[in-house]
Amino acid sequence: MKSEFYDTLNRQVLALFEGETNQVAAMANFSALLNEHLETINWVGFYLIENEQLVLGPFQGKVACVRIPLGRGVCGTAAAENVTQRIADVHQFEGHIACDSASNSEIVIPFRNGNEVVGVLDIDSPIFSRFDEEDQKGLELLLKSLESCLFA
Repeated sequence: MKSEFYDTLNRQVLALFEGETNQVAAMANFSALLNEHLETINWVGFYLIENEQLVLGPFQGKVACVRIPLGRGVCGTAAAENVTQRIADVHQFEGHIACDSASNSEIVIPFRNGNEVVGVLDIDSPIFSRFDEEDQKGLELLLKSLESCLFA
């Protein structure tokens, strides 16, 4: 079951990052953990807000777009609206920024320090409709756990 899968991953996140304060190290290992355990994904990582734009942070995958304006593309929309974007077919998303032409679906979750959006977690897949509601809930839980470790 997906819920058990995400509960197990969440225990790993809490154990791995308890007491960790270095954001870059934590985001790098968080990306690696997801890359290792999530099936059928081709990119996972962070974009961080800097001067009204998203700037590439720690990730696993192919070379990526370095800067994304807030409000543009799936990542910029998630950051600007502070709402998870779960996109079944990125080619149907108006303003989609194609960093990797092999990506067909995407989930982007706001990364927060308290109530302030400081970036996003972006996960891409070559599979259409790869991410469902259970994935969204599970991934939001994992990211919330990481946030609680880093920004407690």
